[in-house]
Amino acid sequence: MQPAIIDLTQLLNEEMTVYPDTVGPIIESLNNVEEHGFAELRVTMVLHSGMHIDAPCHILKYGKTLTDFPIDKFVGNALVIPCLSCNEISLDFLKTYEKQIGETDFILFFTGWQYKWNTPAYFENCPGLTEEAANWLTHFKLKGVGLDAFSVDPVVSANVVTRETLPNHHILLGAEIILIENLTNLDLLPEGLFRFQCLPIKIEHADGSPVRAIAFA
Repeated sequence: MQPAIIDLTQLLNEEMTVYPDTVGPIIESLNNVEEHGFAELRVTMVLHSGMHIDAPCHILKYGKTLTDFPIDKFVGNALVIPCLSCNEISLDFLKTYEKQIGETDFILFFTGWQYKWNTPAYFENCPGLTEEAANWLTHFKLKGVGLDAFSVDPVVSANVVTRETLPNHHILLGAEIILIENLTNLDLLPEGLFRFQCLPIKIEHADGSPVRAIAFA
């Protein structure tokens, strides 16, 4: 029996939620079938639009781009960790999943923020990792950490980004653990390990990329 495929990707359009003080996508029709015989859209957007991956070079001056990684960086086993009742994702909380974390490639934190997408409440700070917890995760052979919210750090304006405002980005991306943000449908994932992929667009020097993330359950 073929496994079910679960789409973990938010719809990308001009009305979607965007990070504070960044620009949203612009989608234009350049050609249409009636007038030109073919349809063609032009999309203008930053690479961190919608459900996307952060590369190390997004934060670190000499960090890797997405194309510096082999393709298998974006495919592997994953584990979803429900955090709906957490005020923060602490080290003590994560240690209850230590065995499973040691066996997986990706951790996906289900905070419940997916239900707030395209509402003002999405800008509220979701349960985030403590720095102690983020540092602990770097001791595992993780490929990536994802969540159904903007950031593994508290949400701040893009105009005030520093190492101090985004400590977990620096910790995890510094360990070459990619960050996968704005996931959805994490409530549909099974307990235990499942197959996951988040393939980025192959753009030279990319500091991030929208992806179509899916799980096989």
